[in-house]
Amino acid sequence: MMLLQQRLVRLTGPARPESIKEKTICQDLFEILDWLPVSFVDLLFLDPPYNLTKTFNGMTHKERSIRDYGEWFESWFAKILRTLKPTASVYICGDWRSSAAVHLVAEKHLIVRNRITWEREKGRGAKSNWKNCSEDIWFCTVSDKYFFDVDAVKMRRRVIAPYTDSEGNPKDWERTEAGRFRLTHPSNVWTDLTVPFWSMAENTDHPTQKPEKLLAKIILASSRPGDWILDPFLGSGTTSVVAKKLERSYTGVEIDPTYCCMAEKRLNLAEHDKSIQGYGDGVFWERNSFRQMERFSSGQESEVSLPLLLTVAEKGQE
Repeated sequence: MMLLQQRLVRLTGPARPESIKEKTICQDLFEILDWLPVSFVDLLFLDPPYNLTKTFNGMTHKERSIRDYGEWFESWFAKILRTLKPTASVYICGDWRSSAAVHLVAEKHLIVRNRITWEREKGRGAKSNWKNCSEDIWFCTVSDKYFFDVDAVKMRRRVIAPYTDSEGNPKDWERTEAGRFRLTHPSNVWTDLTVPFWSMAENTDHPTQKPEKLLAKIILASSRPGDWILDPFLGSGTTSVVAKKLERSYTGVEIDPTYCCMAEKRLNLAEHDKSIQGYGDGVFWERNSFRQMERFSSGQESEVSLPLLLTVAEKGQE
């Protein structure tokens, strides 16, 4: 763990862009917010603590009223927007408790383009309420001049009822050895994601870890290779890891040293394994399509299942 800690950055004053490029800053965001460079970010991904009581490695965030959450959100949100280029895009995560407040604050400062709702798949059952298994992501831009590549985020779906022309040829789908598939445009409802679990190579013990596939959709849609992505609530590093795999630059800020080291370990692994579960052949695939992906893209590099949790031996090196 000591070797991983040596890679982390701590700011003592205003930072030059090159000093934080492809780095993990291990500090409280609110301590360094005014020290981040101006106008260097192409894509901002925000996954702040939601408006609920939850503990992150010993640090507890408590649920507030919607009004109080909105005031807390706006107290730092306006400041971090100074890091954005005029052509930048912003994605803001929230659950149903925080989403309304996020929307109201975001529309004061940005152009709100859409609300993505994704199926979290996991969720505790409830006897007196609907099971909560979805989250929102607000898609915003600084201006009307922004980048969006719809072709980079198309999904390959299996065709259940194939239509053919008068000669029996496929209409708007293709016949392959792996099956019948259609390329579809992405919508603002995402049902193809899997929350990382114990057997997935990307899994860590962070309690709110986002899937790499989710970040891949956002990064491919709203950035070009070489663009700079900022995540001020990095957690265990998913945004930086996916940015690296997709040949983007990145900067992450995370207050917890253990999560920072997880991020650095994952970045090391990304040097040798560029795979993203559910993404291959330049398209996204439906959930549970691994066999079809293998057959369709037999030459693609296979995933490497390497442990991401810090081992006892690593922790003992502190």
